[in-house]
Amino acid sequence: MLLLALILAASAPALAATPPAGLSLDQPLRQGQLVIGHSAPGARISVDQRNLRVDDQGRFVFGLGRDQSRVSLCVRLADEAKARCAGLPVAPREYAIERVDGLPQGTVTPNPAEQARIEREAALIAKARERNDPRSDFAGGFVRPAKGRISGVFGSQRVLNGEPKSPHMGLDIAAPVGTAITAPAPGVVTLVHPDMLLTGQSVIVDHGHGVSSVYIHMSRTDVVEGQELKVGDPIGAIGMTGRASGPHLHWGLNWFEVKLDPALMAP
Repeated sequence: MLLLALILAASAPALAATPPAGLSLDQPLRQGQLVIGHSAPGARISVDQRNLRVDDQGRFVFGLGRDQSRVSLCVRLADEAKARCAGLPVAPREYAIERVDGLPQGTVTPNPAEQARIEREAALIAKARERNDPRSDFAGGFVRPAKGRISGVFGSQRVLNGEPKSPHMGLDIAAPVGTAITAPAPGVVTLVHPDMLLTGQSVIVDHGHGVSSVYIHMSRTDVVEGQELKVGDPIGAIGMTGRASGPHLHWGLNWFEVKLDPALMAP
C-alpha cells in the first residue's frame, strides 16, 4: 500500500496556483462548485483523467465534489503534440451538522423491501445522469426554481436518532404546497417519476455536458420526458411527497455522478 501511494503521488501533477496555459476558469475551485471554463475550439481537456466535451465556442464544464481537496487539469490545443497539466487545490468548506431525534425508526432505517425499491429507483436516477449531450444549456447560469425560505443547505451532515446519515446534497426551498417550480436554466427533461419512495414525485432535467438538475417531493409535475425547457417554463409544484417532513422543494445539481451545490450557481 505504501509503494502504491508513493507511485500515485509521484505521477500526480504538483499543486499549482493557476490552471495550465491554454484554458481559463470562470468560477473559483471550491467544494461543491460547478466550474465553467474556456479554451480554444478543438482543444482536448481532461479533469482527473476524465475527458471533457468542448463545444464549438471552446466552453467546457466540470464539477467538484463535497469533500474534494484537489483537481488535476490537462489541456492540449489542436496544434500541439503534448498536453499541459496542473494539479490545483480545491478550497475547503465548513458544513453544518443537523441532529434530529425522536423520528420513527422505520423512516430512518428502511426494511429489506424498501431498501430494494430505493436501489431500483436510484438506478433510474443514475442512468438519467449518464447523459453527455452536446448542448451547452448550463453556460447561461441558473436562477432559483422556486420562491420560498431556504430550509436546508448543501453538504450538511444529518444525524437521525443518533445515527449519522448521508450529507444533504441539495438546496431545500420551503413554501406552501402548490407553489410553482420553474426551470432555472434551459434543458431537456430526462426523467419524470410519479412516486419514488424517498423523493416522491421527481423530475430530472439535463443541461448538457453531463450537467443535470433534480426536483423532488413535488405535489404535481407539469412536464414529460423528452420535453425541451426554457428558463421560467413550468416544471411542477412544491409538495411533500416521498419522505418529507413538510412542504418544500429539494433542488439538486449534478455533474454526472458528482453532487454539487446549487446555491453557488444561483446565489
